Amino acid sequence: MAHEGTHMAVHHETSVWSLPAGLSVFFLSLAFISFFVWHLPFLAVLSGGLGLALLAVGIGGWANEYFSKGKDEGNAFQGIIWFVFAEIIIFGSLFTAFWTARATHASEWPKWIPEGGMNLLLVALLTLILWASSFTILKAERSLEHNDLGGYRAWLIATMVLGSAFLILHALEWRHLWEKGFTFSSNMYGTGFYSLTGVHASHVLLGVLIQLVLLFNSGKAIGKITPIKAASYYWHFVDIAWLLVAGTAYIVGSYGTF
Repeated sequence: MAHEGTHMAVHHETSVWSLPAGLSVFFLSLAFISFFVWHLPFLAVLSGGLGLALLAVGIGGWANEYFSKGKDEGNAFQGIIWFVFAEIIIFGSLFTAFWTARATHASEWPKWIPEGGMNLLLVALLTLILWASSFTILKAERSLEHNDLGGYRAWLIATMVLGSAFLILHALEWRHLWEKGFTFSSNMYGTGFYSLTGVHASHVLLGVLIQLVLLFNSGKAIGKITPIKAASYYWHFVDIAWLLVAGTAYIVGSYGTF
């Protein structure tokens, strides 16, 4: 039995799906640099599409491996804690850069705020959407704990719909601000704003993709609560992060003086 447990652990450690997931980070970074630094939109679209495809393949392969072959090794909770810790460092770096720029350029900053200010009503709506999605993914988790497969699927779909609505509304807001001349390279506020909200939106997108994978594998979900618990922990972190992102990018960025 001990030999069998060791064999399964080695099997997970040598999974091939980390390769496409890791390569996706390179191509997504290349897409960002191609568009904003090199001004090569075609290369940006090509690299971004390839990066998203590799990310989907990696996540899908990992999930399928777990549902078809894997066993719960008992490290899921520790894994998600360390993952969230790494994410806190990433967001913390962005917050630090934004606040530093806001304080350093306090006299110039008001000139960089878009005409008419930011749409705080939309921010409130986006916040309500994410709060509702935290409730729906919690209901999905509870449904699976009670072996209610239909409820699990329904609440998972509801979470995906809310997450997608958040992304669509956010994209429409970005387009509106971009058309007003508030772009990534227009000033330091624009750079900080799109960096914070863009990184957060990428996490929302990843969360929706994770939920999509769980939905595709829902027929094998009974008795395997760990994947939805991990997805739920991640999603709650994304929702909490949004409060800090919104408070920094919208309120600190467009109101008050230092």
